[in-house]
Amino acid sequence: MKEEDILKALSTVIEPDLGRDLVTLNMVKDVAIDGNKVSFTVVLTTPACPLKDLIKNNCHDAIHNQVSKDAEINIKFTANTMSNRRDNKNLLPGVKNVIAVVSGKGGVGKSTVAANLALALAEGGASVGLMDADIYGPSVPIMFGIRGERPQMKKVGEKGVIIPIEKFGIKLMSIGSLVDEKQAIVWRGPMASSAIKQFVADVDWGELDYLVIDMPPGTGDIHLTMVQTVPVTGAIVVTTPQPVALADAKKAIGMFNQPQIKVPIIGLVENMSWFTPAELPENKYYIFGKDGGKRMAEEYKVLFLGQIPLVQGIREGGDIGVPIMVSDDEITRAAFLEFAGNAARSISMRNANIEPTKIVEIVV
Repeated sequence: MKEEDILKALSTVIEPDLGRDLVTLNMVKDVAIDGNKVSFTVVLTTPACPLKDLIKNNCHDAIHNQVSKDAEINIKFTANTMSNRRDNKNLLPGVKNVIAVVSGKGGVGKSTVAANLALALAEGGASVGLMDADIYGPSVPIMFGIRGERPQMKKVGEKGVIIPIEKFGIKLMSIGSLVDEKQAIVWRGPMASSAIKQFVADVDWGELDYLVIDMPPGTGDIHLTMVQTVPVTGAIVVTTPQPVALADAKKAIGMFNQPQIKVPIIGLVENMSWFTPAELPENKYYIFGKDGGKRMAEEYKVLFLGQIPLVQGIREGGDIGVPIMVSDDEITRAAFLEFAGNAARSISMRNANIEPTKIVEIVV
């Protein structure tokens, strides 16, 4: 066997999302041959890639069919998360992708989805941060069990910089970690927007594959401030199947699709899709309706990222500071892992096929 034979065979293996072969995409590295043994590394576009096994099997088949049926193949996987930033990187210089998790209304489980998305991406090997941008209703301190903890500060030159709190392998920042939880935050829009800018400019996020931002519900000042301050890779819309939630989710999609904003929609996830009692794990009760989010994704031609069931353990985990992704509930964890994998794939496709990420400039 020769290296060129191996590369020729692998040039027939197509990366499913990007639609081009592994060799053209420069995803094959370190080919080594020893007799009938061949090894190489495949560089994935994200550590959270759910198609790793498919790519692996296709590589095996290509080499066995085109080079040698007796080849002993050892494939290693690594990842270089795709990014398509074309801003000056004065802010968040080490962050490859900024993902805004949004909803048109409150009460659809947006913060729960954002928290478990961040944890699921991290479980796949990505470096992840979670910014709680819901100034008036911060939930990260409760959901991650860090109530009462305060972030540390450090000096960078003459400037003080906030060090995010780390828990369960991800970096966390929330206004709830800076003020007393009994204190109501009664701020006008400009003050809330100023706090968001501080979370971006004065926090040492370091090197991250994904910075997940839990946005406040609705469409308003904070959303505009975010897209005008940082290059948002895309938005993930959270809804429930019921018509009231869907009507407001449409407004969230409409906001990001406005010509003066044009932030791509990574996809839509349907939360509370059905209720499954712990004592009847095979049963599904469609309390809020069935497949409303899926139908809306088809209507608006956005990717449907998955369905998350209404499970008591999700609520209990968030209340005691142990999100479901760090529990032993494998069924619910699987739903979030599938959702996160689909989101990671969509982000990679967005970076490969859509114009570069940039800061939005809104001219009034």
